Amino acid sequence: MSEQMNTPMLPPPSGISEWFSVWRDAVTKPSEQTFSRIALSPNAKLTTAFLWVFLGSLVSAFLSSLVQGQVMRQMMQSYGMEGLPQTTGNTLIAAICGAPVAALISVLLFALVTGIIQVLAKMFGGRGTFEQLAYAFAAITTPFSLISGVLALLSAIPWVGACFGIVGLLAGLYVVVLEVMAVKGVNQFGWGQAIGSFFLPVLVLCCCLSVGVFAILQALGPTISDTFETILTPMP
Repeated sequence: MSEQMNTPMLPPPSGISEWFSVWRDAVTKPSEQTFSRIALSPNAKLTTAFLWVFLGSLVSAFLSSLVQGQVMRQMMQSYGMEGLPQTTGNTLIAAICGAPVAALISVLLFALVTGIIQVLAKMFGGRGTFEQLAYAFAAITTPFSLISGVLALLSAIPWVGACFGIVGLLAGLYVVVLEVMAVKGVNQFGWGQAIGSFFLPVLVLCCCLSVGVFAILQALGPTISDTFETILTPMP
C-alpha cells in the first residue's frame, strides 16, 4: 500500500503529445463514451479543432499535389509534349503555393458541414455544441488526412498503387462510421438521430456540388473540347 502511495504520478500529456493521445483514442478506441469524454475535455477548443484540420489538410494537399504533378508529367510525355515547362521544380512550387489554399478551403468546408450537422442534431434533441462536435470531428479527420497523404504517395507506385487506393477507400468508410459515432456521443441521443444528423447535410452538399460541377462542365464543355483538339492535333 505504501509503495503504491509513494509511486510518482505521471503528468498528463500536453502539447503535441496530447494531440496524438486524443487522435489515438478517437481512432483506435471508438465508442460513445470515448467521444463524449473527448468533447467534454477542457482542451476541446474550436481553435484547436481548426488548427488540426488545417495542418492535416496542408500535409495531405502537399503530398497529393506532388503525385498529381508526376501524373501530369507522365501524361504530357505520353502525348509527346516533353517540351512544356512541367518540371519537378514547377511541381514543387505549385504544391507549396497551392497546399495552404487547399487547407484553408478544407477548414471552411469543415466548419460549414460540422455546423449544419450540429444544427440538425439540436433539432433532434442533441445536447452537444458546435465546438464540442468540431473538436471530436477534428480528432478523427486529422490523422486520416495525414494517412491519406502518405497513401497518395504510395498509390503512385506502379502495380501496387491500386492496393493503397483500396486501403484509402476502406479508411474513408471507417472515418464515416467514427463520425456518426462522434455525433451520437457528443449529443447523447440514439443511432437514428445520429445517422439522420450526419447524412442529411452530406447528401444535400453532395447534390449541390454535383449540380454545380455539372453546370460548370456544361458551360466550359466547348472550350475544353477545342483546347484538347488543339493540343492533340499534330503540327503540319
